[in-house]
Amino acid sequence: MYNKTFIAVAVATLALGQTAQAQNLQTFYDFGKDRKYVTTTFEMFKGDKFGDTFFFIDHYYTTKDQRDNKVASAFNGSYFEIERGLNFWQDSDLKDLSAHIEYDGSTWGAGIWCFGAKYFLHNQDFSNLLTLYLMYDQHVGVGKADIPVKFTAVWSMNDLLGVKGLIFKGFADLWGNNSTFINSDLTTTDAKFSFLTEPQIWYNLGSVFDNHLDIGGEIELSYNFAGHKGFMCNPCAGLRWNF
Repeated sequence: MYNKTFIAVAVATLALGQTAQAQNLQTFYDFGKDRKYVTTTFEMFKGDKFGDTFFFIDHYYTTKDQRDNKVASAFNGSYFEIERGLNFWQDSDLKDLSAHIEYDGSTWGAGIWCFGAKYFLHNQDFSNLLTLYLMYDQHVGVGKADIPVKFTAVWSMNDLLGVKGLIFKGFADLWGNNSTFINSDLTTTDAKFSFLTEPQIWYNLGSVFDNHLDIGGEIELSYNFAGHKGFMCNPCAGLRWNF
């Protein structure tokens, strides 16, 4: 699921001068072609007087094809990101601008260090939030980028269309990523960048069940991502528990 979708909300809490600490656990079922698998994601955010720390870890489980072929393990790999925002000027006019460092890794051997900055934008009551990142990427182990730059946008819109508890959030990543794809005629196509966005819609069930539980889903839209040439669309349904 490659999630980082609640950072903006936690940063807003920090900006309001409150203690910012949040965790959630998400479970998704991916309906995409050749997928049909479950992903679980755990996210944690904590703000402090020097900035903030965020991480998430995705666990992927076996696909339908793997289950049909009776693959022994139910586990199909993991992906994680850990990020640190540095902001020693939280009382200044530049309080919304932070230095940023992150590491992205997986069980498949690839790793990327990212260095840059992020900028936090919001409306007056913090109901609509946007964080923008610009980073330099340094690949570790597998992978290479002739254009070692990554741009990320993370957003959240609360009480969407005036419906209390309805949340629209997500992220979009565009980054340099050298890839070679084999075409049907056995020629190859080279690509220099990848794109991924995961818009999510959630509804909090507090009025009918428990305010810790959200129901919703996401659509993963990607281009030249995860070994797949061109565009992909993978809808997912999910539940989220907010601790």
